[in-house]
Amino acid sequence: MKNKILIMLYSALLVVACSSSDVSGGDDDNTAGNINSGGGGSIGGTATDGWLVPVAEVRDGGPGKDGIPSIDNPKFFTVNDVPAGSDDLLVIGLKVGDETRAYPHFILDWHEVVNDDVNGTSITVSLCPLTGTSMGWSRIMDGEETSFGVSGLLYNNNLILYDRATDSNWSQVGLKCINGDLIGEIPEVIPVLETTWEVWKSMYPDTKVMNADTGFSRNYGVYPYGDYKTNNSYLIFPLNPEDERLPSKERVHAIIDDEAAKAYQFNAFGNGNIIIDEVNGKDILLVGDGTTIVSFELEGNTNSLEFEYAFNGAEAFFSDNEGTVWNVFGEAISGPGQGNKLKSTVSFIAYWFSIGAFYPNAEIYN
Repeated sequence: MKNKILIMLYSALLVVACSSSDVSGGDDDNTAGNINSGGGGSIGGTATDGWLVPVAEVRDGGPGKDGIPSIDNPKFFTVNDVPAGSDDLLVIGLKVGDETRAYPHFILDWHEVVNDDVNGTSITVSLCPLTGTSMGWSRIMDGEETSFGVSGLLYNNNLILYDRATDSNWSQVGLKCINGDLIGEIPEVIPVLETTWEVWKSMYPDTKVMNADTGFSRNYGVYPYGDYKTNNSYLIFPLNPEDERLPSKERVHAIIDDEAAKAYQFNAFGNGNIIIDEVNGKDILLVGDGTTIVSFELEGNTNSLEFEYAFNGAEAFFSDNEGTVWNVFGEAISGPGQGNKLKSTVSFIAYWFSIGAFYPNAEIYN
C-alpha cells in the first residue's frame, strides 16, 4: 500500500494533462485500463512459416500492434524532483560515457519499450512485465538507425518487439530476430542495471530519470497485472517447457552465452558477495547483494585479480587486491587501473520461469 501511494504521488507530480484524442500518441482504449484485455490465441500456422520459433506458440497478447505504445520522446527530470519515499521502486539504469539515465518500472509496465538517444548513442530500453526482463539494445540494425515498438505478440509469455525499419519481429529473452527480413540477426546488447531507485541515485546523484510526461493517459499508479509478480501459479499464457526447479516468479540474474545460460539467485549474495564462476567455458566475476547483481567476463590480466564487494552508498561497487575501485558497469573509477573496463556479460534479471523456458538446459548456481 505504501509503494502504491508513493507511485500515485509520483505520477501526480509528473503527468502533463493529455487526452485520448491525441492522434500522434496512438492512445488505444484497450490500454487505458487493464492492458491484458483480450487475445491470447495462437497466430496459427506451422513452425516453418518464416519463424525461428514454433509459430503455433506465438500468442496474440490482446491490445494489438502498438496497442501498448512505446515511448519515443522520453522526458526526464533530476533526482531532486523525485518525491521522497520512492526508494524501493525498481528502475532500469544505464550509463553511456558520463551520461546516466533511469527508467522506472512503473512507467514501463504500461509501455514496455522506450526509444532514446543517450550521449549520442541510439538505444532501446525494453521491459517485459510478464517475464520481469529488462534490456538495452542498440537501435542500429543492419547498419541503419531504427526504433522499436510493441508487436502485440508474445512467445513463452515474453515480449516480441518489432523494428520500424523492416517490420521484423524480435524476441526479447531469445535475443534475436525471429521473423522478418532480419531473421536470425542478433541485437547489440547495451548493459543496463536493474536495481532500486535508492541504490541508483546513491551511485549516480546527477542521473536523469524518465518521468510520466509520456503523452499518454495511463493509470501509472496502478500495476496492471494484479498479483502477477508474487503469484507463482499465475501465468497468463501457455509456457513450453515448464521448469519447476525454482519458484516461477523468483527473480534471478541470468547470464546468456550463445545457447548456454546460468541463473544466480539473490540469496547467494547475502548483504554483499563476490562469486567467481564459469559459464560456457568462460571465467565469470559476479558481484552482488540483496538488490543488485552484475557480472563480467574475466580475461587476460583480470583473471589473476582478487575482488571484494565494496559498495558504500556511492559509485564504488567492488575493488581488487591492487587497489583499483570499480563501478557496476565494470569501469575502473580510481586506483592503479583507473580507466580500464571489464567486459560485461550478456545478462539480465528475469523471473525464473522465462529462463527455464527459453534455455531448457540452463544451469542454476548453488
